[in-house]
Amino acid sequence: MSTISIHGPEFLTFSTAGFRNHKKSRTIKASWTMAKDSKPSYTRKKEELSVQIPNPATTQFESSTPSDLRFDRLQPSDQELDQEKRLQFGQFVAREAVLDEEYWTAAWLRAESHWENKTYERYVDNFKRKFAEQEFNAIKRRCRGQNGQKCMCIVTVKKEVRNVKRTVLKSVVGTLDLSFRYLLHGETFPGERVKTPLFCSINKTDPNRYGYIANLCVAKSARRQGIASIMLHFAIESAKSDGVEQVYVHVHRSNIPAQGLYQKTGFEMVEVASPQLLEDQTYLLCFKT
Repeated sequence: MSTISIHGPEFLTFSTAGFRNHKKSRTIKASWTMAKDSKPSYTRKKEELSVQIPNPATTQFESSTPSDLRFDRLQPSDQELDQEKRLQFGQFVAREAVLDEEYWTAAWLRAESHWENKTYERYVDNFKRKFAEQEFNAIKRRCRGQNGQKCMCIVTVKKEVRNVKRTVLKSVVGTLDLSFRYLLHGETFPGERVKTPLFCSINKTDPNRYGYIANLCVAKSARRQGIASIMLHFAIESAKSDGVEQVYVHVHRSNIPAQGLYQKTGFEMVEVASPQLLEDQTYLLCFKT
């Protein structure tokens, strides 16, 4: 696995001007050296995936999505977004998705990744469209708190360039989900209680609150540029600023590149959880903020 160092102007900004109704927060600047990840492979939990964004002019987008989405919509400028948090690196910016079109592009990235190695299957395009539509609606429900928990859809977009106008579909090159959850009573890590009592309650106290990362995807055209590492750093900093002390992720045992990526970022395997996950061929990793 090759490595690359990123130095200098890369920083995570928590500005005092929040996006719309977001709370204002202080400004923090940080820089780090990160590893460039190798080509990832598909996993059961979709921790590390690579996909290609399709041409936004094709009808397969328009025929499978809500009619109010504008697929020629330009990526909003930094001034228009005025977000609290963003992580700039090279020609990319990691931040929280705010537009329905960004949710859709994230959903399509996941659909492409899910079927990336199954192009030989009949009706694969129909399956991808259906998958994307379902994931699009699921992302909106999660990010709007309709599932009873807080969730962020994080995207990486190409940095705004003077005199260059890009559509949302051509700007988003990576995505992941960061959700905030609570341990069940008696748990010390997610999923510890395999046989949960029928009326087992959730322990909604701050020490039992944790972050969970899923659906990490990077577009094929943007591979091997450190985008997955940057999104993980952004997710961890976002969790830390929200008061979370632990962030978890599942990774398939055969996905060596993904395991390397998470470990380089600072995740460590939860050894006590491994025996329970052997049946599913997955490991549980934890980052302590």
